[in-house]
Amino acid sequence: MDGAETTNLLRFVVLDRIPYALIVVVITVFGVRVLVRFLDVMGERFTGYRLLLKQASAITRFAVIIMATAVVASSIFHFTDELLLAVGGSVAVAVGFAFKDLLASLMAGIILLFDRPFQVGDRVEFAGQYGEVKEIGLRTVRLVTLDDNLVSIPNHRFLNDAVACANAGALDQMCVLDFWIGCSEDFGLAKRLVYEAAATSRYVYLAKPILVNVREVPVGAGTERFAVKITVKAYVLDGRYETAFGTDITERAKRAFSRASIRTAGELVASVPATA
Repeated sequence: MDGAETTNLLRFVVLDRIPYALIVVVITVFGVRVLVRFLDVMGERFTGYRLLLKQASAITRFAVIIMATAVVASSIFHFTDELLLAVGGSVAVAVGFAFKDLLASLMAGIILLFDRPFQVGDRVEFAGQYGEVKEIGLRTVRLVTLDDNLVSIPNHRFLNDAVACANAGALDQMCVLDFWIGCSEDFGLAKRLVYEAAATSRYVYLAKPILVNVREVPVGAGTERFAVKITVKAYVLDGRYETAFGTDITERAKRAFSRASIRTAGELVASVPATA
C-alpha cells in the first residue's frame, strides 16, 4: 500500500473508539487465560471429564478470539462500501503475502478442531515426536513429550502428513510391551507370568481385554539363533500413566521370570563366553 492508500484508509478509522478496542483486547486476553486455567483445574479435579473439558477449552478459546477480533475491527473501522473498495484489493494482497503461513495455520487449526483427527488431551505421534496434545492454538499444536519437552508444530503440517493417535478421545489407551526369552524356556509359563504382571498392575484398565502373543523371532548369532518374543497388549486407565504402567509391568514380569528360573534372551547372550 502506498502513502495515498494509507491516507485514504486512515479516513475510515474511528479514533475515539481505539480505547474501547484496547479494553476489549485486554479483557479478551485476560478472560481467555482465566477460562483456560479454570477448565484445566476442573479437568484435573474431575479426571473422567478431563479430555472433554480440554476440548471445550480449545473450541471456546478459538471462538472468543475470533469474536473479539470481529468486535475490535468493527469498532475501529467505519465499514462502508467505499472502504471495502479502497482497501479490498491492496490490503488483501499485502496481508496475503505477509501472513500466508499464519492464515494457513489458522485455517488448519479450525479444520483440526472440527475434523478431529485428534483432540486436546490425546496422545499422538507425528514427525518423530510423541506426546500429549497440550493445546491446539491459532498457529501451532503443542505437544508435551514423555521427556516433558514442549514441542510446537505448525497446524497446517497435520493436514498433509500422517498422524497416529493412541487414544482417540478416550482416557484409556493401549500399551504394547515386548519380552524375549530363550527358545528352550517354558514359554507357556512365561506367557502366564506376563499376563499376570499386566492384570495385577494398579494402572491397568480391566474393562478392556489383555492380549498376550507369542512368536519366535531371529536374534542373530550366539548359542541360540532365535528367541521367543512375548508381546503383551493392555490398556492403561489414563494415558498419563503410560510410562509408569510399562515400568510396573516390566518390573513384575522380570521378578516373576527370575523366581521361575526363566532366562531372558539377553541373559542367554550374556552368558556366552567371549571367543578369541
